[in-house]
Amino acid sequence: MKSNNLAELTDKEILQKIKKIKTNKIIDATIVGVTIGIAIYGAVKNGFEFFTFFPLLLAYVIVRNSTNNKILENELQTELESRNLK
Repeated sequence: MKSNNLAELTDKEILQKIKKIKTNKIIDATIVGVTIGIAIYGAVKNGFEFFTFFPLLLAYVIVRNSTNNKILENELQTELESRNLK
């Protein structure tokens, strides 16, 4: 999201976006933990094969997306500070 778009948002919308990002962080962490657990269980139970590493690919995609969310969260925090809401 560009800074121009953030300036157009209301205070309430920015606070809602930050709350949504924080909720998504918890969900992403849970999914990454579960996929790592599945990969470890699969490696112990069946040895190393393609389906052992498949959940790790999913975890990689989630972690990669969370990097973009972190940038957006920093921009939102900066906008909040400029509006003296924090």
